[in-house]
Amino acid sequence: MTSIILTPSPDFPTPPRKAGIAREDLLAAALKLIGPNRSLSTVSLREVAREAGIAPNSFYRQFRDMDELAIALIDLAGRSLRIIIGSARERATSTDRSVIRVSVETFMEQLRADDKLLHVLLREGAVGSDAFKQAVERELMYFEDELRVDLIRLAAAERATLHEPALVSKAITRLVFAMGAGAMDQPPERDPEVIEQISTMLRMIITGSRVLEQSKG
Repeated sequence: MTSIILTPSPDFPTPPRKAGIAREDLLAAALKLIGPNRSLSTVSLREVAREAGIAPNSFYRQFRDMDELAIALIDLAGRSLRIIIGSARERATSTDRSVIRVSVETFMEQLRADDKLLHVLLREGAVGSDAFKQAVERELMYFEDELRVDLIRLAAAERATLHEPALVSKAITRLVFAMGAGAMDQPPERDPEVIEQISTMLRMIITGSRVLEQSKG
């Protein structure tokens, strides 16, 4: 009997496997596999290992399972976005531009960024497992707390106060993420319209909060 030796096709070469792998490499590999129509919950361990160029067993040196990787990716996405949006708010304050407008523009820029980190938060919060949704909820609460502090500071600079600033920050955060989730599946050409709509809605929320606070007196 003649034995058959399988060799990689030149058109579909087998990617070389790496001797070692870092957590960041596996997170990057998972990011490459998700997209507007695919969530982390549909990505398999073998797919991540193949994309990272490692044997499946090597995956377990960094993560217990795909759930742990997904939650780590959600945490990474949240931290990265908070840093980016926070920097944008600081730049807006220093240049006298509208903090609301700059923050929304930055959010939409991240929605279209190649790294897809924002997609992780938007997609997994809607269609992921319960563990994923809890991780996304935790990140949203971090956003809300940081935004609450900024809103109080910005209102004080304008000699104003907000009614229930914690609720204001929650309303803003949930609105922006809900609008972002909808915009994710729309063509980028519609982004200026979405930015204008979100910015106007946020001004309405903040103005309403200030009016409510004034009416208390």
